[in-house]
Amino acid sequence: MKLGLSAGYWSSGPPPGADEQIAAAEDLGFDSVWTAEAYGSDALTPLAWWGSKTKKLKLGTSIVQLSARTPAATAMAAMTLDHLSGGRVILGIGASGPQVVEGWYGQPYPRPLERTREYIDILRRIFAREGPVEYSGHHYQMPFHGGMNLGKPLKSTIHPLRTDIPVFLAAEGPKNVALAAEIADGWLPLFMSPKSDKFYRDALAEGFRRETARHRPDDFEVAAIVPVIVNKDVEAAADMVRPMLALYAGGMGARNANFHFDVLARLGYEEVCLRVQDLYLSGKKREAMAAIPTQMVEDTALIGPIEKIRDDLAAWRTTCLTTMLVGGPPPLLEQIAKAVL
Repeated sequence: MKLGLSAGYWSSGPPPGADEQIAAAEDLGFDSVWTAEAYGSDALTPLAWWGSKTKKLKLGTSIVQLSARTPAATAMAAMTLDHLSGGRVILGIGASGPQVVEGWYGQPYPRPLERTREYIDILRRIFAREGPVEYSGHHYQMPFHGGMNLGKPLKSTIHPLRTDIPVFLAAEGPKNVALAAEIADGWLPLFMSPKSDKFYRDALAEGFRRETARHRPDDFEVAAIVPVIVNKDVEAAADMVRPMLALYAGGMGARNANFHFDVLARLGYEEVCLRVQDLYLSGKKREAMAAIPTQMVEDTALIGPIEKIRDDLAAWRTTCLTTMLVGGPPPLLEQIAKAVL
């Protein structure tokens, strides 16, 4: 199993200590560093800034949101950063959810699987640079149909450093996970758990069986954020994770369209998630956090004394996970590296 550093997205401003964490991760033998975006900081700018201070770490986005940029704009950014970093980019993308897409980007959220397939198809055509790009899909047209009718097919002026820049797909539902196995080079799950491993292996297998599949299970990457909290007091450690679980189960999405809720419900916590959602959407955030049981935290994170974490790691090593994305100050990263690597 490999380790990646999850730098995530920002809250009110740049996270303190990021430079030190990234430097420590590279020194400790981590494989990659990952940024993200929601509706504040973007994923690409911090990755370029921090990545310029590294030499070996792969540079991943977890995730670039489809609706934030056209496929061509995303391809341009990926190819540019790939050149500047000497071929270290991993382009993680995802459809996000209707609350963010329609509320923040002012875009519709139709048929996300079909839209994702078209998006990745265009990315790969631009990366390949085999000729001017023409595309006529349900969601994307190049050139645009209509307007001034002056558009013409274009080919990137950049000669890509790599024509096969890895594309990872963030996915939570079984159909989307199967799509990742079919058309992507890796999968970015959220709230991965050893308990959900068979469910996800079955969904991945569906994608691998398709004639158009790019990979087999043995050369497909799965990179997931796994919170790691080292503390002799298990309950105190769980309290560090509860706010995130409450936010995603209760407040990150609409009541009837919350994909994160669905993931946690499949782990056997539907009743818990319904209560957390009711509390969170009623403005009772503290009560929502308190409603998260310790077992839910232990199913989706590694918490407690370092000896317990080492023991719990055994279950994670049997899953389809290939890269564990973790975060924290350098001393914690060192403890994690010793336990995992």
